[in-house]
Amino acid sequence: MRSGPATTATPALATTAGAGAPRRRNKSKEKGTAAETAVVKVLRANGFPHAERRTLKGIHDQGDITGCIGLCFEVKGGDAAKNASDNQITAWIAETETERINASADIGILVVQRRGVGPANADRWWAILRCNAWILGATKHDFPVRMHLADACTLLRRAGYGTPLDTEAVSA
Repeated sequence: MRSGPATTATPALATTAGAGAPRRRNKSKEKGTAAETAVVKVLRANGFPHAERRTLKGIHDQGDITGCIGLCFEVKGGDAAKNASDNQITAWIAETETERINASADIGILVVQRRGVGPANADRWWAILRCNAWILGATKHDFPVRMHLADACTLLRRAGYGTPLDTEAVSA
């Protein structure tokens, strides 16, 4: 016979220290946190040293990552992102645009985890931006453009966002 309280572990339950009452883990939130953390690491390594996860804002959400002046990042990770249909991506682009407006940002970037590409390689996740006045200089053309997150960071730095990397010396 064992001494002390008996505990059982289930994947969906966690026990708070001292309280003894089981608490449900929010796996979706955990996956979102892991994805956002991976994207922040990529941003910091690619010219956005002040990037950090943003606290939730509810109905007036301003994106998942802050510290990148003029930019609004919305991050989608886990199975929902890996299995996202074109319609789901379109809905997330619209969500990103709403959050861009809420944040008073110039550009909204949707970052979507790719199947087979884990958080350690988040630089290879998809970054989806709207190709509108920022790129074409006209507002009647508006369509999504998809590229790797690392490439989006390069494009954004060259457009004046973030800080140049040491390898991108500014010529006089």
